[in-house]
Amino acid sequence: MTKNTPFDGKMFVFTAPSGAGKTTIVRHLLKTFDFLDFSVSATTRKKRPKEKNGKDYYFLSVDEFNDLKRRRKFVEWEEVYDDQYYGTLKSEVSRLWELKKHIVFDIDVRGARDIKRKYRENCLAIFVKPPNLEIHIERLKNRKTESEDSLKKRISRIKREMRYEKKFDRVLVNDDLQTALTNAEKLITEFLENAESDDREN
Repeated sequence: MTKNTPFDGKMFVFTAPSGAGKTTIVRHLLKTFDFLDFSVSATTRKKRPKEKNGKDYYFLSVDEFNDLKRRRKFVEWEEVYDDQYYGTLKSEVSRLWELKKHIVFDIDVRGARDIKRKYRENCLAIFVKPPNLEIHIERLKNRKTESEDSLKKRISRIKREMRYEKKFDRVLVNDDLQTALTNAEKLITEFLENAESDDREN
């Protein structure tokens, strides 16, 4: 990209069933490539210890979130659980592209599909897949960090989300973490190289 060329921002959307490792992969990519930056989602869930507003999430009340929905301020949004909303603000996309950064998303399956539909060829949507669904669910159970009811909801959601893997551009199997990180890096560089090649041809 030359000084006089307008910035052609791209998007890399990582989605996965809960606990499949997409957040670890996204954090690695952000440390590896300085041309990437993270899209901070808005949410109505309660802030956890050590989380920071504007860094981990934009923490909003349900009323604030609904007001932004009414004013069409979201690229995508979803009610994941009752009154627990997540969404990507249009202002967040604008903010990062103004900084001349390509954007990385770490979001749920439905949100990932919505972003891909809107940004099409400027977006690479990647489904991070656990190598074995049964083992994956067993690991979640062994964590013992959730109530039985919460765990049942999470497992039901995981099974539902696994059906969507073929609807994304690429499937990244997270069996061996180091291999998955290396393959994720390749997906980023190849997509940008192909985009630059297409721009030169046009």
